[in-house]
Amino acid sequence: MSNESPLFAGLKVLDVGSWIAGPVAATILADYGADVIKVEMPGAGDPYRGLAALPTSPQADSNYTWQMDGRNKRSLTLNLKTEAGMDILRRLVSEADVYVTNHPLPMRRKLGLMYEDLEPLNPKLIYASLTAYGEDGPDKDREGFDLVAYWSRPGLMDSVRAPGAEPAQALPGMGDHPTAVALYAAIVTALLKRERTGEGSKVHTSLIANGLWSASCIAQAKFCDGDFSNWRRPDNVTLLRALYETADHRWLQLTMVRSPEELQRFLEVLALDHLLHDERFATPEARLQHGPALVTLVKARVAEQPASHWIDACGEAGVPIAMIGTLDDLKTDPQLGINRIVVQPEDPNAARFPLIMHPVNVDGAGRADIRPSPEIGQHSADILVELGYRPAQIEALRSDGVI
Repeated sequence: MSNESPLFAGLKVLDVGSWIAGPVAATILADYGADVIKVEMPGAGDPYRGLAALPTSPQADSNYTWQMDGRNKRSLTLNLKTEAGMDILRRLVSEADVYVTNHPLPMRRKLGLMYEDLEPLNPKLIYASLTAYGEDGPDKDREGFDLVAYWSRPGLMDSVRAPGAEPAQALPGMGDHPTAVALYAAIVTALLKRERTGEGSKVHTSLIANGLWSASCIAQAKFCDGDFSNWRRPDNVTLLRALYETADHRWLQLTMVRSPEELQRFLEVLALDHLLHDERFATPEARLQHGPALVTLVKARVAEQPASHWIDACGEAGVPIAMIGTLDDLKTDPQLGINRIVVQPEDPNAARFPLIMHPVNVDGAGRADIRPSPEIGQHSADILVELGYRPAQIEALRSDGVI
């Protein structure tokens, strides 16, 4: 934690959602000091608690995804299908600054948890809504995860595959986490608006909107009827877009080689600079026309040496080459710790391993210490006492299955 007081100390936030994209926006607020109460169903809790235990997930002796994304929150279990549970939630809403939800819209309408239902309870409330496909339109009520609404529907899944290959599946949470940052941005924008006007508001984003935004440098061409005939053609292989396997089975990319001088220095490192005098490769146009032939020659040479050889040689020559990272590289990457992209919690009750932080950094804002992710309903009694409930009332609520 920095010496400054956490930026959002005193801000009251309700995390009334599940999985990643909505709740992680609340995690970012919690990291900056907000008091975030996570509302979960008694017994089961947020299904995201179980992701790391799935047979298809990497196996570890800790619930690593929950410890990463559930940190710095308090857990309150509430059965929102009961009137007593809804009464508690309404009382919390009346005191809250921010309400974050990604519950499906039909569920919100049925329970009376739309913005129009909650705004009269607290006109200064920031209501942050995350949907799969947007607040309106024929698909507004459809449920969707990031693998579908972020990755598949906007064309990312189809666009990143190699020509002739099947569409590529995304990693779990790959669209949820950046979408959470977008929702957080909407929340803090609304907080600034409230500071200036005194008025609360509804803010929202969707998985499909963020997926399209991620694909936008290519997808935008579709909206102006761009010509895609030369894009991703199987024979449209260029030196800088190809990938190169080394003798030790690592891969190199040359995407940032941008000038003729850098290209010449690269070919000199490979002792292939004589190719620039070959009429097939002497000009940019010729190299584009004969791209597959040039790539074949370069691949053969790169395969003769390990990656470290080429990284060192290109570094000395001022050639911006990069090695494609793997998950195995992460624990020894110095940039991650130095820049606090991963942080080892100081609290001995928190994770015993470094946690991946969100990418929002504000110098001087002050962050909260990393506290352990809560057990299901761990703070229910404490939160109800803060609302004025007496011990006997709390026990009755527990007996009735409300909490």
